[in-house]
Amino acid sequence: MCKALKEENESKESKVTLSGLLNFIDGLWSACVGETVIVFTTNYVDKLDPAAIRRGRTDKRIEMSYYGFETFKVLAKNYLDIDSHELFAEVDNQLAERNMIPADVAENLMPKSDEDDAETCLKNLIEALKVVKEEAVKKAEEEVRSKAEKEEKKEDKCTDSAKENVKGDETSAKPVKENGFIKKADKGGEN
Repeated sequence: MCKALKEENESKESKVTLSGLLNFIDGLWSACVGETVIVFTTNYVDKLDPAAIRRGRTDKRIEMSYYGFETFKVLAKNYLDIDSHELFAEVDNQLAERNMIPADVAENLMPKSDEDDAETCLKNLIEALKVVKEEAVKKAEEEVRSKAEKEEKKEDKCTDSAKENVKGDETSAKPVKENGFIKKADKGGEN
C-alpha cells in the first residue's frame, strides 16, 4: 500500500528537464512580439549548463555583489531621505568588515513603523551587520572543527589498519595445532 502511494506522489511531482526548460525559453522568444525580459538568478554560474547561458538566451549578466558604502548611501537617500548622518561612519566600518547582500541592507533601512526614524533604521542595520559577523565567525569555527574531526578520523583509520596488520602478523606466528601435533606456522606457508 505504501509503495503505491509513494509512486502516486512521485508521478505528481514536477519533472523539468534542461531540454524542456530551453524549449520553453526559446518558445517565449519566438512567440512574443516586442521585448521580452526573463530574469534568472543563481549563486553558482559556473555550474550552469553552457546551453542555458549562451548568447541569445542570456544576453546580459549582472553580478549582484555585496554592498559597499557608496551603494549604501544611495539606499539611505532612497529609503530614509538622508545624505549624511553621524552613524554613517559606523555603517562604513561595519560594511568594510562584513558581507551583506543588498536585500538585507534594504530590509534594515526600511522603516517598519511610523515611529521609526533614520537613526533607528541605521542602528538596525548596524546590529544586523554585527549578527552577520558573529554568524560568519561561528561558521568558520565549525568548518575548522569539522575539518579537524575528519583529519582525526582519517588518522584513526590509518592507525586501526596498521594495528590489524600487526595482529595478522602475530596470529601467523603463533603455533598451530594440526592433526594433534603443534607446529609453528611460518610466513612462507611451509612447515
